[in-house]
Amino acid sequence: MDRRSFLTKAAVGGTTAAAASTLAAPLYAQGNRTLTLVTTWSRGLAGVHDAAQRGADTITAMTDGQLTVDLKAAGELVGAFEVFDAVTSGQADMYHGADYYFVGQHPGYAFFTAVPMGMTAQELANWYYQDGGIELHDELGQIFGLKSFLGGNTGAQGGGWFRKEITSAADFNGLKFRMPGLGGKALGKLGASVQNLPGGEIYQALSSGALDGTEWIGAWADEKMGFQEITKFYYTAGFHEPGAGLTLAMNREVYDSLTPSQQKIYEIAAGEAHQWSLTQFLANNGAALARLQSAGVKVLSFPDDVWDAFGKATEEVHAENIGDELYKKIHDSVMASMKKSSAWLKITDSVYTSQRDRVLGG
Repeated sequence: MDRRSFLTKAAVGGTTAAAASTLAAPLYAQGNRTLTLVTTWSRGLAGVHDAAQRGADTITAMTDGQLTVDLKAAGELVGAFEVFDAVTSGQADMYHGADYYFVGQHPGYAFFTAVPMGMTAQELANWYYQDGGIELHDELGQIFGLKSFLGGNTGAQGGGWFRKEITSAADFNGLKFRMPGLGGKALGKLGASVQNLPGGEIYQALSSGALDGTEWIGAWADEKMGFQEITKFYYTAGFHEPGAGLTLAMNREVYDSLTPSQQKIYEIAAGEAHQWSLTQFLANNGAALARLQSAGVKVLSFPDDVWDAFGKATEEVHAENIGDELYKKIHDSVMASMKKSSAWLKITDSVYTSQRDRVLGG
């Protein structure tokens, strides 16, 4: 669906939603309201589904049940990649997902999950909460009738699972690989045949040979997916998602119909889910990696020339989108904030953890 056609349909849906919210306002003021939350995650996917459920449960609890959030996992109401359209059209009230799935609506959405060679989780949080990211998320959301907040973070993601070792950038040529967002577009420039599959479909595709490799999240979530049953080559430190944010988004007409306190609760619930989600992944990854190694998984790092190829491809992808005014605005804001945060973190956190581990033998 092209963007102009989509926006026209969304506007019609928004008018209907606005009328509905106006008529129902007295009922909402009394409570008795259920909000339908659709997600890009199959039920039970480790970490990502948990983040969606956390946000839903927090809203329900903090409003004393005046707002009850009913979570529908991928496929229970709409498909994983249909949640954006479902919420903008009014079919559902909210979605939880990774916004880079929706770069077809606008490439700027990638920045609110992750862009290749982009921000770590801490750098993303710095930009989002202190350097204008939240306002840019809102500016982008206004185009599509959404009110969005970060609602989760996976931390740094792994480079993925492969059927063979990657010794040079040439090994990506013809490789059938699952990777969403702008990272996938960058990998395509190395000759990979890139596919974007929902999480619930990845194991079968990898098992059947439809994929030669895949990225998902990190050691803990990947172990839960069972990829180690198929291949034993696992690369840490992926270039594509160094700190992937997840989004909790609400139909803007629905948001506007909430009371000010309910709106604030929604914002707080998203922020709490963001922080809780990040700690869940980071607390579990180390032990999971050790288990994978014990099971015979070979843990590897990409060679420097592969990283150089990732960097060149990333620059090409940004160049293809920089002509869009809003994309450029978001891109420039991200890069300025990342440079500022990195200048401090690399002489504090990075130095400290290196020295701590040297001294303590970690």
